[in-house]
Amino acid sequence: MTTSRTMVFAPVGQESAQSAPASAPGQAGGNGSWVRNVKAMLRGAGLRPTRQRIALGTLLFGKGDRHVTAEMLYEEASNANLPVSLATVYNALHQFTDLGLLRQVAVDGSKTYFDTNASLHHHYFVEGENALLDIPDSEVVLGRPPTPPEGYEIARIDVVVRLRRKRSDQESGIRHQKPDP
Repeated sequence: MTTSRTMVFAPVGQESAQSAPASAPGQAGGNGSWVRNVKAMLRGAGLRPTRQRIALGTLLFGKGDRHVTAEMLYEEASNANLPVSLATVYNALHQFTDLGLLRQVAVDGSKTYFDTNASLHHHYFVEGENALLDIPDSEVVLGRPPTPPEGYEIARIDVVVRLRRKRSDQESGIRHQKPDP
């Protein structure tokens, strides 16, 4: 079974990134620091740091661990006056995922999130709010994984636990009658 790789950002001024088991990028101050960190991360992963990749990487990784859809990132880019198309956003997200910089989390057939935390973990999906929350890997206990078909190996097991808010008695239509005096 292979594991995902998480990039640890080098201190400002150093242009290299190294793989490590940490779950979040290092803290850096100022936008210039994040630009240098993203450039180093892209180079370390073997991807040419174009202006659009750097800008999208800075938006993605500059806010800590989070879950975004392509549409959410496109909206953030538009609000930041970054001239990128939705197709460019999708391409960058898939390139980052293929290199292990992001994890793709498919919630259902129509909704895919990209997770900036590439470490081994699972997710809660909050229905009605379209939100993902991380579950530490140690909190999910699996019996025995299935045996993969001949010629295949398990790359990763993703568990998505669907949540919904509890309904109060009033919201669910249950009415309590007061006992007769």
